[in-house]
Amino acid sequence: MMSVPRYWREIPERTRFEGARCTACGNTLFPPRMKCPKCGSEALEKYKLPQKGKLMTYTIVRSPPKGFEKMTPYVLGMVKLDDGTIVTVQITDVQPNQVSIGMQVESVFRKISEDGESGIIEYALKFRPIF
Repeated sequence: MMSVPRYWREIPERTRFEGARCTACGNTLFPPRMKCPKCGSEALEKYKLPQKGKLMTYTIVRSPPKGFEKMTPYVLGMVKLDDGTIVTVQITDVQPNQVSIGMQVESVFRKISEDGESGIIEYALKFRPIF
């Protein structure tokens, strides 16, 4: 039996920033899918996404969904990775008023939620500015 913390660490999209690449057309996907939305091929392979990119656009979340109230306000952005893949991610380690379109960012491993004071703490990749 696998421990719960190990189970969460083993989800590739959360901890290793793995996506998929279509071997037919070269399109990269995140999160991974069963079929390429660009060409329809099912010939996909695991793909390690780049750790850096540029912030294309963003929004500041002030009315969060349940479970994220303690984080407000927080920034969600669309990042174009160095290989051209576009991902939607949380921007961290910066005040919302310091975020700007075009800023260079890199992935970091951060806490996303916890199940009470003695419950499971979940971690995932977020992006922070490169100053």
